[in-house]
Amino acid sequence: RKTGEPPLINGWIPYLGKALIFRKDAYKFLLDQQKKFGDIFTVHIAGRYITFIMDPFQYVYVIRNSKQLEFHEFANKMASKTFDYPALSKGKFPELKENLHRIYQYLQGKPLDIISDHMMKNLQDIFEWKCSQATDWETEKMYKFCCSVMFEASFVTLYGRVPAADGHKVISEIRDKFIKFDASFPYLAANIPIELLGATKKVRKELIHHFLLQNMTKWLGGSKVVQARQDIFEKYELLGDYDKAAHHFAFLWASVGNTIPATFWAMYYLLRHPEALAAVRDEIDHLLQSTGQKRGPTYNIHLTREQLDNLVYLESALNESLRMCSSSMNIRISQEDFVLKLEGNQEVVLRKGDWIALYPQILHMDPEVYEDPKEYKFDRYIENGKKKTTFYKAGRKLKYFLMPFGSGISMCPGRFLAMNEMKMFLFILLSHFDVELAENKAVRLDNSRMGLGILLPDVDIAFRYKLRS
Repeated sequence: RKTGEPPLINGWIPYLGKALIFRKDAYKFLLDQQKKFGDIFTVHIAGRYITFIMDPFQYVYVIRNSKQLEFHEFANKMASKTFDYPALSKGKFPELKENLHRIYQYLQGKPLDIISDHMMKNLQDIFEWKCSQATDWETEKMYKFCCSVMFEASFVTLYGRVPAADGHKVISEIRDKFIKFDASFPYLAANIPIELLGATKKVRKELIHHFLLQNMTKWLGGSKVVQARQDIFEKYELLGDYDKAAHHFAFLWASVGNTIPATFWAMYYLLRHPEALAAVRDEIDHLLQSTGQKRGPTYNIHLTREQLDNLVYLESALNESLRMCSSSMNIRISQEDFVLKLEGNQEVVLRKGDWIALYPQILHMDPEVYEDPKEYKFDRYIENGKKKTTFYKAGRKLKYFLMPFGSGISMCPGRFLAMNEMKMFLFILLSHFDVELAENKAVRLDNSRMGLGILLPDVDIAFRYKLRS
């Protein structure tokens, strides 16, 4: 190591380094290294040298150095390989990356209200179609249920309705293929060639074909954000029809890949904790009463963004489940040899091409920040009846305390829509239905997606529902 470089944890297997032990349980591995080497160390993982910054007070120095520590190039390479479209090189596709980034304005402010309204209506239609006959108890598997409702609602909101008489069936077929592709996502993200992943290549090709222009033009009532993306792609002659369709498929994955498991965990923890369920339902019922709206599948409920934001128990319960199930790694890549200056006159010498990583799961499970971090406390983010946004470590206030959507330049641009979608799903579920677990078994986090976002459950669990009287 050169002077000023962090200690290197190399591993004894050539190339792989510590990849296997990291993949098995990244959280435990990183905590063990922190005890041995302190808050900054470099790990050799599958040919990459990744410097982990473990102290949350130092996060800001990584996040603000976006010129030397780049994210988009890394994300672009990974996405183009995973979703099978050409890399967004400046020479071939001038300003395409910037133009696509500008479109995210459709997921904020007033346009967000419009797309959220459509999502609310679509969720209600799907719940009514799926559940309005449930006058007596109906039993389903919870993850499958969340996947079915959230996938269809998101698909119809973003891309429009499939006008065929069997529109639900068409979307179900796309969803089933999506689930197969998604199961291989961690391997694709780990750079394993798709040819080694069984039928994944064939399934990906079939999914992309659904998004060819001749198919998309048949769908009715798509969103402005997807329309704007289509308009931009049409300006680039070097983008083939298949490439454009692959971009649309990637956008679908970004929209639901993490939202579906996050919805599952929010619902699961509420049903596991009756006092949480009662508090959230009470808040929902109170809002409906105060706005003179009736609950039930035959009534259309309308919620403004302000009303959604004021559901503090619902938001706190959702944030608590996100804290417990998110495991994203925030990655930056050093663009040059340079010295990263940190708090307390600390310096880290980095080489060009080094990866720098923040691993917020360590923060989310820190007992100094969150008392009893392994326990689900639905009101953890509430103080004196208002949203709680001040959390401390070692007596100092933290700028970052909950990071399920990444940070800085890598922050998920669809995070506001994702939060709204999950809140609306729970709102309709709890206002319309009595819901309870139908089997008593522990569901644990499946660690195969550590570092990639929201962890999936290791098993599915049965629940039952019926219309509220």
